[in-house]
Amino acid sequence: MAERKRRKRASGEAEAEEWERRKRGRRRSRGGGGDPVEVLGEEVMGRVMELLDARSVAGCTAVSRAWRGVAANDRLWAPKCAKLMAGKAHIPRLTLIPTASRLSTYSMVITDGKRTRITKEDLCDHDWEFRFTIAAPEYWRNLDPSWKHTGPPMRRYFHPDGYHSADLHDAVWGGHECTYTIITSFAGNGQIRDHYVRINRWPPMKVSRKEDWSWELSNHLYHYNSIPDTDKKGCTGPLFPVW
Repeated sequence: MAERKRRKRASGEAEAEEWERRKRGRRRSRGGGGDPVEVLGEEVMGRVMELLDARSVAGCTAVSRAWRGVAANDRLWAPKCAKLMAGKAHIPRLTLIPTASRLSTYSMVITDGKRTRITKEDLCDHDWEFRFTIAAPEYWRNLDPSWKHTGPPMRRYFHPDGYHSADLHDAVWGGHECTYTIITSFAGNGQIRDHYVRINRWPPMKVSRKEDWSWELSNHLYHYNSIPDTDKKGCTGPLFPVW
């Protein structure tokens, strides 16, 4: 009796094993060999993803929990973050958030690099080159060393208290009191309708962003360009996202 039960149990186990084998065979025929993470292992998949662009790797995080465990790894995203920020004029302060993963940092920095809404932190964190345009009166242009090719462009500085200054002995500045304001208005749907920076009562300067993440403020008389400072301690701009 006991021997019969043992044989029956062994037969059932054999049938179950055969069923699992056939199921794996059907899965291979449909899916080409099963989940690559299980077949190749996380280390090999990680090396494969190192060859992909950032968008493709980000897409891999949505495949499954196992894929996300590989695709969201900080070791994978750290070099992609470094490559993204190479050659940029400014490094956002967002990169200093200690609790953010490298994937989150990459995503926030990409969005911040497209931001055209300037903040007081952006203005105050940078030094700015100041130049007149061809539309400015000739007398003003003659005071601009960059126009006469006798020296570098003049510099301007924004301060947290709303004060705006220049270097000593700046012929254009003249030592007069100067303040700045940032004006932002919104349309009914929440979209920005108007956004500009204004110095005293001079014409407003529209705000624009370049591909290297530097800033430009300009009107028909003059323009400001932020000076690259990627090595600045503490980085630049707001600490939290501003979209």
